Amino acid sequence: MTSTQGTALLVTAAVTAALAVGVLAYALIMPRPARVPFARRRPGVNPPPHPLHRAFAAVTNRVERRRRDRGTPAGTQLLDLAAVKIGPEQFVLRIIIGALVAGVLGWVLGNVLIGLLLMIAVPVISRWVIGLRIAKRQQLFADQLEDSLLLMASSLRAGHSLPQALASLAEEAESPTAEEFTRVVNETRVGRDLGEALEVTGQRMDSEDFTWVTQAIAINREVGGNLAEVLDGVAGTIRQRNEIRRQVATLSAEGRLSAVILMLLPFGVGGFLLLTNPAYLAPFIETPIGYVLLGISASLLLLGGLWLRKTVEVKF
Repeated sequence: MTSTQGTALLVTAAVTAALAVGVLAYALIMPRPARVPFARRRPGVNPPPHPLHRAFAAVTNRVERRRRDRGTPAGTQLLDLAAVKIGPEQFVLRIIIGALVAGVLGWVLGNVLIGLLLMIAVPVISRWVIGLRIAKRQQLFADQLEDSLLLMASSLRAGHSLPQALASLAEEAESPTAEEFTRVVNETRVGRDLGEALEVTGQRMDSEDFTWVTQAIAINREVGGNLAEVLDGVAGTIRQRNEIRRQVATLSAEGRLSAVILMLLPFGVGGFLLLTNPAYLAPFIETPIGYVLLGISASLLLLGGLWLRKTVEVKF
């Protein structure tokens, strides 16, 4: 390749990267269009959706139908669990734009392989972040469950009914407990059975403790009794389980930290060598045997990560 061709290629890559960054910035910070209030619109007359919006809506609906057929949560449910306040179409659009920008930057700064790896990494990291947000939200719900039960028991002792106690909890509790019980209250107001709504909440939050609470409430509704005392007893059991869980987390903190360091160490060393001595790593991305070695390394790293995860994961 001559110097003129190399210069032209660099200019083309730079212009493409600038356009991609500009499109991403415009999509993120563009002003919202002025919307006419629904009260001032003609009945039955809605503005036609944008063609791009229709395309992304069609793709999102197809993906969600396939996820439902496989028995996995749909994208809307995942975003709802993660408390992401944007629609699935906007989320998919941002992932696509981010993947394109990352691919172009990787191609400009490295080569086509790095660009492809960065494009693949964007949706993978996005899904990982959503999973972390869901896990954090579920953990907060589990940590707040003891206080929630005590507040429900206090409301019942004050003479309130169970629906009133749930409504009071939805108003006074912190997030995400308030949001989940608000959902329960709204569902019961439109005719859903209270036990079924509570059971679905336990499944959404993946909380075994809340499943016990749901079963205790269902049994109490059938046979009667003092529900406040039952909730106090369940709260005490949950308190003891939380103490054991925190003790286990403390004792296994060193092992979990070691697992994280061992997983990040290859990436840190590789990034340092890539910045200080790129020629040292050039055979890995320029020769077929290098690609094979990278694939074997990634497989071994994944296997080691799963093994370390099972080692430091304690179930009780």
